[in-house]
Amino acid sequence: MSEQESLRCSNARNRGGVQRVEGKLRASVEKGDYYEAHQMYRTLFFRYMSQAKHAEARELMYNGALLFFSYNQQNSAADLSMLVLEVFEKSETKVDDEVLECLAKLFSRMDPNSPERVAFVSRALKWSTGGPGKLGHPKLHQLLAVTLWKEQNYSESRYHFLHSSDGEGCAQMLVEYSASRGYRTEIDMFVAQAVLQFLCLKNKNSASVVFSTYTEKHPSIEKGPPFVQPLLNFIWFLLLAVDGGKLTVFTYLDRIGQVFFGVPPKQSPSYGGLLGNLLNSLMGSGEEDDGAEEAQEDSSPIELD
Repeated sequence: MSEQESLRCSNARNRGGVQRVEGKLRASVEKGDYYEAHQMYRTLFFRYMSQAKHAEARELMYNGALLFFSYNQQNSAADLSMLVLEVFEKSETKVDDEVLECLAKLFSRMDPNSPERVAFVSRALKWSTGGPGKLGHPKLHQLLAVTLWKEQNYSESRYHFLHSSDGEGCAQMLVEYSASRGYRTEIDMFVAQAVLQFLCLKNKNSASVVFSTYTEKHPSIEKGPPFVQPLLNFIWFLLLAVDGGKLTVFTYLDRIGQVFFGVPPKQSPSYGGLLGNLLNSLMGSGEEDDGAEEAQEDSSPIELD
């Protein structure tokens, strides 16, 4: 027997062993022996991990978590979900769409108000980019954002959309958010805030997509540009200026800020002021500040009053 055939046979035996164990554990859960089943899952997890059987440990914990979720055993399910993450961390699992979708599915089954969910998503995002000081994989953020959108947790959904690359999905969520929670006079503020935040995160493409999609799909916005709402026209011109690199626009705006709002001029060889700093950042002046990145990671979404 060749080495490749031997490996296939070994994998088949391991898979069969996991299925037999899962069958016994499922029977215990179905009988209501939740505590005993949970402890057996944990015992098998540590046994598999000590034998470097990472694939078996991952499969068993993932299926076990979904099983406990189906019986509304939230604590046991959340614990096994954390063990799935531990497998990924210790086995140096490659980040790919399949793995991220598994994590998002576990997240979607957790009680939205549970502290375990907060701990899970924080650890998952940290793992997805390989360490501290990172904001998390954009695809994982997008999957989390969609789940939170379905739960009508618009504020948290917006936060995760901002760290994804899904400007279109963000816009559609904001249209629903505005229509269900906002005043008619605020329809421009919802998208303006998102555009400015995307730009501050150096994501010009998503900023443009979220603006164009939102203004096209919002039922209370007349077709433009130009728009009836002055703020929308400002954001439109801002995106044009950013795209064209027209620094003069920002110099005038900085001066207006100093004259009418008391914004102190910044002594810098580059363009100062809020919008000038924004443009300098978008044009790539200077290196990305790790400390600022960590601050963004810890910050909560900005609310619209």
